Amino acid sequence: MQPVAQLQAALENLEGLEVELPTWGFANSGTRFRVFPEPGSPRSTEEKLEDAATVHRYTGCAPKVSLHVPWDRDPDYGAMRQALAARGMRVGAVNSNTFQEEDYRLGSLAHPDVQVRRRALDHILECCEIGDAVGAGALKLWLGDGTNYPGQDDFRLRKGRLEEAVSEIHAFLPSSMRLLIEYKLYEPAFYHSDIQDWGMALLLCQKAGEHAKVVVDLGHHAHGVNIEQIVAVLLDEGRLGGFDLNDRKYGDDDLIAGSINPYQLFLIFNELVGAGLGSGLGAETARAAGYMVDQSHNIEPKIPAMIRTVMTLQEQWLKASLVDREALRAAQDRGDILAANGVLKDAYDTDVRPALAGWREARGLPADPLRGYLDSGEAEARVDARKGGDAAGWN
Repeated sequence: MQPVAQLQAALENLEGLEVELPTWGFANSGTRFRVFPEPGSPRSTEEKLEDAATVHRYTGCAPKVSLHVPWDRDPDYGAMRQALAARGMRVGAVNSNTFQEEDYRLGSLAHPDVQVRRRALDHILECCEIGDAVGAGALKLWLGDGTNYPGQDDFRLRKGRLEEAVSEIHAFLPSSMRLLIEYKLYEPAFYHSDIQDWGMALLLCQKAGEHAKVVVDLGHHAHGVNIEQIVAVLLDEGRLGGFDLNDRKYGDDDLIAGSINPYQLFLIFNELVGAGLGSGLGAETARAAGYMVDQSHNIEPKIPAMIRTVMTLQEQWLKASLVDREALRAAQDRGDILAANGVLKDAYDTDVRPALAGWREARGLPADPLRGYLDSGEAEARVDARKGGDAAGWN
């Protein structure tokens, strides 16, 4: 394919990238030690949705929001759905919360006490009902369950409790929703986590049913883990549900996506774009995957950080779309290591920013969304408009 035609095809593929913004990413929340409040922070779910809509208005590719219950409980979910639709947006996933209450000291769905397990399960089923009311496409499950000391609880009993719970959740799901199961290597439990890696998440999905999928958080792995390989396997099995997009240097740092290792982000997108261009289960799974931002904007301003994130995701997605698939396969088939690696490097080293600027301007967007927002005066106006009241946070 000629370079001009290849770039045009890549830009057309960019239309398939829809970023999902978390409501909690705009509130005063974000670290294990201290939260530094930001002037103009949202005081309600309505204002969090307003901030998410601002990011979408400047970038044109963040039409979904992710809700968190109970933080985003609302008396009228139908009105919320209509308000989002008026802004060209919709709810992607509803996230449950089974890690903040005193009852969950020893876990939630894996807790040894059946009454605590029932309380956690009832909350998650309520999230399914909320998801149905707002038109969400998924229920997202992350558990802080685990133990801190050897002998604290029985591994196999906890596994059985989880399998029973996720099967009940899967059976309760509205037909329009998927169950997304997230894993985490460590923290807040330090001896073992009940859903510690993608293998355990995949096992639970297989036990639950066909609408259960795995969520890959880019910060939830041990150092050196090949995340793009995990993505490829989950695609091939039809079990990739989506991503929590961020970056990390040491642990679950939740830094801006691509800020530490943009090449890894490119390689992950390369797997997704390559699969999505094909046919079969892997292609279908790739096209249905969700791309949620999950970052801890604690010292940086939140709306600019989100805009920067979306811009970075667009850049790496476009670069992945520039990979010459025919040349890559030919080099792989003849065992030409340097040529195959060079195909990827050629795409990654391409400066796609001018093409992206033109793509945005053709859609009535600022060529540079971040600069457009910073120059607009909206940030200052937001601070003036939100004086008084209590800013939203984790609680």
